[in-house]
Amino acid sequence: MTFRFELLQTDGRARRGRIHTPHGVIETPAFMAVGTQATVKALTPDQLEAIGTQVVLGNTYHLTLRPGDELIAELGGLHRFMNWRRPILTDSGGYQIFSLAANLKIDNRAAVFRSHLDGSLLELTPEKAVRIQENLGADIAMCLDECPPGNADAASHAEAVRRTIHWAERCKAAHRRADQALFGIVQGGTDVELRGRCAEGLIALDFPGYALGGFSVGETAQQTLDALAPSASLLPEDKPRYLMGVGKPEDIVYAVGSGIDLFDCVLPTRNGRNANAFTKFGPVRLRNASHKRDSGPVESGCDCPTCRQFSRAYLHHLFLANEMLGPTLLSLHNLAYYNRLMEELRQAITLGRFGEVSILPGGLENQ
Repeated sequence: MTFRFELLQTDGRARRGRIHTPHGVIETPAFMAVGTQATVKALTPDQLEAIGTQVVLGNTYHLTLRPGDELIAELGGLHRFMNWRRPILTDSGGYQIFSLAANLKIDNRAAVFRSHLDGSLLELTPEKAVRIQENLGADIAMCLDECPPGNADAASHAEAVRRTIHWAERCKAAHRRADQALFGIVQGGTDVELRGRCAEGLIALDFPGYALGGFSVGETAQQTLDALAPSASLLPEDKPRYLMGVGKPEDIVYAVGSGIDLFDCVLPTRNGRNANAFTKFGPVRLRNASHKRDSGPVESGCDCPTCRQFSRAYLHHLFLANEMLGPTLLSLHNLAYYNRLMEELRQAITLGRFGEVSILPGGLENQ
């Protein structure tokens, strides 16, 4: 099956859609579980499927360092390697241009990193980023882009936009897999005019989907909110729109209302590993002594395996005892919460009632 996007319904700017991929359909808006190193931390593929996870995200930079993209290709591709039967999206390594900036040299030809594992050099050109992702066999691959920090000056953002468009041209020229969709990434910081120039350059290349990168990289929350809806409106209506790395529940609701279809973030699993739960009633911190004798579930009314089978008191005990089951059970609940939130948003759009959606702020830090 080739890649195809259906826009099924709109409610204001909010969109209900369907992405067809070689490994199944993605109902949008959708949240993608982050599986950077070919695993969603602490969870098995069967557990992810049981809570309705549709897509897993892997990372080009990390997987080419370890175990190596050629080895993964030799073993049948990333789906077979990690035993995940549903769609996979792989990031290009562009985010590491931001997160590993201290160990980076960049010019128009390539980004050159010092490995965080052993200090060895990794040269990442647009062509190599594409080749790695083709070896991995993801359903959706991303162009290599330059992601400057949110507080970078205007000249740095303008240079990143120019380089991102240039690299996107090279990525498209290098891309060969007909069973893999290659998305372009719009940069430009919080400058909507600059993002418009980037979007114009990428749309001319006619990618099957587009992402908004460069949010949640140091700018204020208000700057993100002010720039998000105008930036989303720059993208084609008939193609999926992906907001990279933004993941607080209230921010997802705002972004869906701005016209975004796909999301990813480490928040649900990272907070799960740190004893923090997302619930429709607000955040729950399982290390707090108030849960020591609480026989109720993490979230009343939640039908995830954690809430069906285990009490807050038990989870409190697991975290105090440093038992690894605690992070597993709470990560499972948090991803189930996110998946349920996305299903509720899809239903609200279908019913023309998106404007009635209201959730409590997550209140949990990206820790």
